[in-house]
Amino acid sequence: MNSSTRSRLYRWDVKASPYLYIAPFFVLFAAFGLFPLGYTAWVSLHDWSLLSDEHTFAGLDNYQRLLGDPYFWNALRNTVSILVLGTVPQLLLALLMAHLLTMRLRGRTFFQMGMLLPNVASVVAVAVIFSQLFGRDFGVINWVLESLGAGRIDWQAGVASSHIAIAVMIIWKWTGYNALIYLAAMQAIPRDMYESATLDGASSIRQLRSITIPMIRPTVIFTVIVSTIYGLQVFAEPQLFAGGGYDTVTGGSSRQFQTLTLYLYEHGFNRGFQFGYASATAWVMFVIIVVIAVLNYLLVRRIRSSS
Repeated sequence: MNSSTRSRLYRWDVKASPYLYIAPFFVLFAAFGLFPLGYTAWVSLHDWSLLSDEHTFAGLDNYQRLLGDPYFWNALRNTVSILVLGTVPQLLLALLMAHLLTMRLRGRTFFQMGMLLPNVASVVAVAVIFSQLFGRDFGVINWVLESLGAGRIDWQAGVASSHIAIAVMIIWKWTGYNALIYLAAMQAIPRDMYESATLDGASSIRQLRSITIPMIRPTVIFTVIVSTIYGLQVFAEPQLFAGGGYDTVTGGSSRQFQTLTLYLYEHGFNRGFQFGYASATAWVMFVIIVVIAVLNYLLVRRIRSSS
């Protein structure tokens, strides 16, 4: 091999190698990310059922039926309600816990490991245990409330009570995980900033507001967006909270805690396998998630720039 050939191969290697290294990711993303999205969009434009071999083109009929269905709007309201109740307290608690763990505490490693345990537990196990805790007749929560003279609550029957119960499951499972993310970000803050603030007489809460939160804003934005995406797709918690029967699909006898994913599941697998309608629901969910994630990002960025 002469020198000019070696030189051409070297230049080709320098130019092509970076693309070849990252190509596997994009190939997998195209196969398991973009293709399902495109195929779901195609199915949503058809009257598509697994019980029939004919898939007639329906245009936007599935989307029109979906937007005209009051149960869809009910599921959307329930999803947003559970999202707010489960995400806002979760992130605030995570921030506070991470701040406490930056202080000099005995057994700090034990607490850090303990915070991750709820996240290790299966979602199904968490939902089953909390469903028992919130039981109407034999639940521990009602036993405590009755001991305090507040009376028993039928957590599944009410809209607000069921949303609170499901939100508690989400908070318990994800608070520790987010706290560890915040804690990792806090480790990068120079300690001399806290020492200077302490010398100036700033309290721990003031240090959290004036030093910690401004320094970890990119991490806060990340957790807000990820938590929002998860909250809009919550499925196992409301399904198992219903206990059994058809309520596991409808989110209670009055659909009081049916989320968007349960609504999609109901039409995809419990109403004649209406895959066309379920695909339209999935695409509307996708658009809603993107819009809310973008609004969340813009809102947090606006707060950051204004402060």
